[in-house]
Amino acid sequence: MPKETAVYTHGHHESVLRSHTWRTAANSAAYLLDSLKPHMRILDIGCGPGTITADLAELVPDGRVTGVDHAPGILEQARATASARGLANVDFAVADVHALDYPDNTFCVVHAHQVLQHVGDPVQALREMHRVTRPGGFIAVRDADYAAMTWYPASEGLDDWLDLYRRVARANGGEPDAGRRLRSWALRAGLRDITATSGTWTFATPQERAWWSGLWADRTLASAYADRVAEGGHATGEQLTGVSEAWREWGRHEDGWFAVLHGEILCRKDV
Repeated sequence: MPKETAVYTHGHHESVLRSHTWRTAANSAAYLLDSLKPHMRILDIGCGPGTITADLAELVPDGRVTGVDHAPGILEQARATASARGLANVDFAVADVHALDYPDNTFCVVHAHQVLQHVGDPVQALREMHRVTRPGGFIAVRDADYAAMTWYPASEGLDDWLDLYRRVARANGGEPDAGRRLRSWALRAGLRDITATSGTWTFATPQERAWWSGLWADRTLASAYADRVAEGGHATGEQLTGVSEAWREWGRHEDGWFAVLHGEILCRKDV
C-alpha cells in the first residue's frame, strides 16, 4: 500500500488547535448524525485533539469509537479530552489513512473531517475507508474548499492570504480545494451510493470575527504553516506580516463577514 506523502500544512501550534478544539459533531458532522445508531462502531480518521471523536462516542453509548491520527503527539490531547468527559467507549491510535491497520468490514461508520485535503492520495484513502467499513455502513467525509471561501469587505491582504495558502498546500502535496472534489474522488475509489451535500461555517459577530481573524493572524506568523512558507520560499517575512495584519484589520470591521464552504459526502457500502 502507498504511504502518506503529503505534509500536514497546519501543524499543531496553539493557533491551530484554537480552531480544532472548537469543532464539534454538531458544527462539523451534522450531515452524518441522523445515520448514527447507539450500537455503532466508528473509526474517526484524523481525529486531532478529539473533540469530534468524543462527541461521536457520546452519540453511540452502546458502541465504540476509535480515533486515529498520523501525528502521535496530538493523541495525548485527544485522550485527555475523552478522559475529561468520562468516556469509556473511545480509544486512540496512530494510523495512515492510505493503509489502515484494521481488517475488512470492521466499522459501521468511517468518518474523516478535514483530512483528504492533506493526504497524498485521497482516492486510495477512500478505498481504505471503504475496505474497513461493514456492508451497509457509512463512509462520511467533509472537507473545506479554500477557493470557495468568501468574505466582506474586500481585502487585498486576504486575497494574498488565499493565494499563498493554496500554493503552500499544493507544494506540500495536498489539495486545498478538496470540498468540490470529494464526490469525484469517491467515484474513482469505486464508491457508488453517494449522497453529496455542503455545509458552511460563518463568522460575523464581533466575537466570531475576533476569534477567526485572531487565530489566522497568529497562524500566519507562528505555526508550522509559517515554517512551510519560509522553507519553500513562498513569501518573505514582511509579506507574512502583511497578511497577518490584514486578518486583524478584517476582524475589526463592524460589517465583516466570512464564510467557509465545505463539501460533504455520505457513502453507504453495498450489503
